[in-house]
Amino acid sequence: MTLPLIDIRGLTKSFKQGRGLVAALTLRKPQLVRALNGVDLAVRRGETMAIVGESGCGKSTLARCLVRLLEPDAGQILYDGADARALAGEGRRNFNRRVQMVFQDPQGSLNPRKTIGSQLAEPIRVHDLRRVSEILPRVRELLLMVGLPIDAAGRYPHVFSGGQRQRIGIARALALEPECLIADEIVSALDVSVQAQIINLLVALQKRLALTIIFVSHDLRLVRYIAHRVAVMYLGRIVEAGPTEEEFGDPRHPYTAALLAAAPSLDFARRETNDAVAGELPSPLAIPKGCAFHPRCPRVIARCRHEAPGDWIADEHRAACHLAAA
Repeated sequence: MTLPLIDIRGLTKSFKQGRGLVAALTLRKPQLVRALNGVDLAVRRGETMAIVGESGCGKSTLARCLVRLLEPDAGQILYDGADARALAGEGRRNFNRRVQMVFQDPQGSLNPRKTIGSQLAEPIRVHDLRRVSEILPRVRELLLMVGLPIDAAGRYPHVFSGGQRQRIGIARALALEPECLIADEIVSALDVSVQAQIINLLVALQKRLALTIIFVSHDLRLVRYIAHRVAVMYLGRIVEAGPTEEEFGDPRHPYTAALLAAAPSLDFARRETNDAVAGELPSPLAIPKGCAFHPRCPRVIARCRHEAPGDWIADEHRAACHLAAA
């Protein structure tokens, strides 16, 4: 069997909560926010893996750990068989080039004082990917690749729309000729029509460049269109993962089923207003015992309250639920 391009094993990440005045005066230890709680996930070469869930479930933390913007507390990130957390020097530099991230806020990730051309040329020059005489042609190629005119190279970020800036962010990531592109909520701030254009662009780029894409989103409508497989996160864990059509057609975790029921339909004739998942997302400072979803689960049984579920597995579909096989 072919090894996955990315194999995440037991990844954990916690953050210390800022202490108030009383806690500081009493020397109380800061509480830990558990953002990732033993994430296991394999991403195959050339596929689009979507990571979905409510705000605060750990999606963006996982994405930032994968590109080493955050350092996990424990676990492994195997990239092409090598432990990315153990890389240093040239190995770390090569990993940084091969795995690139596109951020939610394109304006915040672009330097307002530099032209677009100079921002696309810089990573090419720093990583010595082209001869000096070839850098400008490469910049023009990148702009055309993401659907922008060549003369965009001489302009500054503020003159572009949100959708155009997101195209620039994608072009800058592609400048390093990565194998894997991590897209963190990259269309959430855009108009619906512009969202569709960016998603279509990603699909076209994946086919053209054989990219592996990790698509972080809360919008299940987009996920069904773009993803080959879906991983559903809840309070820092993957609670269900599998082929997209299997999860949408036969969700085995109650949380996945609730998210699908709450997603608005694209069919206006059938559009209904459904409640989102019942109850509030528990605090990551105090994750419930047993199954973390049990306080909000419509199918909860006594076992769920004290025993954490293992994974139910059927071929490529897995779900962490005591009732998944029912």
